[in-house]
Amino acid sequence: MKTLYLVIVIIAVPLILAACQTGNKTTTTELLKPSADNFATANGHTKKWWKEAVVYQIYPRSFKDSNGDGIGDLKGITSQLDYIKGLGVDVIWLSPMYDSPNADNGYDIRDYRKIMTEFGTMADFDELLKGVKQRNMKMILDLVVNHSSDEHAWFAESRKSKDNQYRDYYIWRPAKDDKEPNNWTSFFSGPAWKKDPATGEYYLHLFAEKQPDLNWDNPKVRHEVYDLMKFWLDKGADGFRMDVIPFISKDQSFPDFPADYDGNYGKVYASGPKLHDYVQEMNREVLSKYDVMTVGEAAGVTLEQTPLLVDERRNELNMIFQFDVVSIDRQGWRWKPWTWPEVKAIYTRYDKALDVHSWNTVFLTNHDNTRVVSRFGDDTPQYRVPSAKALATMLLTLKGTPFVYQGDELGMTNYPFTKIEEFDDIQVKNAWKAEVLTKQVGIVDYIAHLRKTSRDHARTPMQWDESPNGGFTTAAKAWLPVNPNYKEINAKQALADQNSIYYYFKKMIELRKRTPALIYGDYKDLDPQNPTVFAYTRSLGADKYLVVLNLSKNDLAYTLPEGLKAGQLALSNLNGKEENVPVVNLKGWEARIYQL
Repeated sequence: MKTLYLVIVIIAVPLILAACQTGNKTTTTELLKPSADNFATANGHTKKWWKEAVVYQIYPRSFKDSNGDGIGDLKGITSQLDYIKGLGVDVIWLSPMYDSPNADNGYDIRDYRKIMTEFGTMADFDELLKGVKQRNMKMILDLVVNHSSDEHAWFAESRKSKDNQYRDYYIWRPAKDDKEPNNWTSFFSGPAWKKDPATGEYYLHLFAEKQPDLNWDNPKVRHEVYDLMKFWLDKGADGFRMDVIPFISKDQSFPDFPADYDGNYGKVYASGPKLHDYVQEMNREVLSKYDVMTVGEAAGVTLEQTPLLVDERRNELNMIFQFDVVSIDRQGWRWKPWTWPEVKAIYTRYDKALDVHSWNTVFLTNHDNTRVVSRFGDDTPQYRVPSAKALATMLLTLKGTPFVYQGDELGMTNYPFTKIEEFDDIQVKNAWKAEVLTKQVGIVDYIAHLRKTSRDHARTPMQWDESPNGGFTTAAKAWLPVNPNYKEINAKQALADQNSIYYYFKKMIELRKRTPALIYGDYKDLDPQNPTVFAYTRSLGADKYLVVLNLSKNDLAYTLPEGLKAGQLALSNLNGKEENVPVVNLKGWEARIYQL
């Protein structure tokens, strides 16, 4: 046996020492000590910090301006870290802050290792990250590597000639029958191909013309990406939100859309043949060497395909964003009606389809969607606050890692747009040119839909106080107009009111953190066809919680299903007090959580 121990030591010590030099800042002592995280389970789920975390998304351009130029910046974020920490969140997701010409507000990156000048310097980023860590929070960054900016040095070289060493960093094809190589269309209107006069060939851009798609079939491109990931992780970043990650693999034959194509780009663009090869390689080369959180933006990935990306045994990603809920009222830029039973059915489908090896996300808005209280709640003066709290209750008690978007905690509302000149979004402007100016759609109809669907609703600046421009900037004009209701809805007012939405979020997050059943517990919808009440349980062993949400403005008496009685009240947004009764009297937009 002594010989065997000696062999183990001889093999293990070099491996341990090598691991200590991979940039993940893990000490030899830590490696020798088994991580409790790797062995602890709850309800069959392996416990992980990112499963128990609450994430707060920051859109830097719209968060806080520190230098009076009308644009949010990194120093502005640093100045408000105590405000963010006060909510009780664990992770900040920072939308792109890299050098960019801003064709798509930073999702067109010119230099992956440089900070956008408008946002500050690398020293400002380091200071921000230091402040996050000092407050015992983590930070994940946006990884935007399906495409770059056309001003990136790689593309500048790539377009020079067909034999340039960077040509194969992007996807170039000759014309087909004097037209584009296939009939694919861009998410931002028009063809997905742009003819470049330098060589007469077309390059692929699934988004804007200034966002050429990178060629992931080129191993040099993949390793460039892995190197830049290591650059940020070695700085101390704690992971990535990966922009349109399922699109990185393309069928290099580029067939036309199938005959039964229904207009859902994602179904085609997310079906590349080597996606999982590339994500697994990314995991081997980078992610496995760090204790990180990864969440992929996964448009086009079906429920059945989801475990292929997130099953922990496959070593790909931790989680993905699915869009079934936030696209329920969308058809392109058009709004369509929806019902609560349809929303509830989505959550049940995901719960049944994902086993203990796959983890979900929960979110109701982000930078690509409208304001949650205007979309799913009631933003009238009477019901804005209770409906925002009810939706916060739902967000923080459903199964999965919850993501809060900046301003949710204030109940910020949609902007009252009235004319096309008020919009900034490239998606809106391109559709205007393609459909309104060509008389396919009327102006009034187009604006009416955008008032319910435009991404710019989420991008109006944060409302900090009642001073001009909501305290977002000292400039005469913000980059995008501040919602005119900032005098009534702002952070200063929220922090001064113990009954505000902000403090309700804080209470909900505290309840979630101390209640394992609300994290790892089983989920069951008790009344799936009810048009206005969302009643469900979260159960972990003997611990069982009942969540009852009245998602309407009407007061009602609700008889609990399955012979349940309400039990001990854990939290309510309207000071509900009833306990141990089979019928609960709910005011409009009232939310209650009971321990059974």
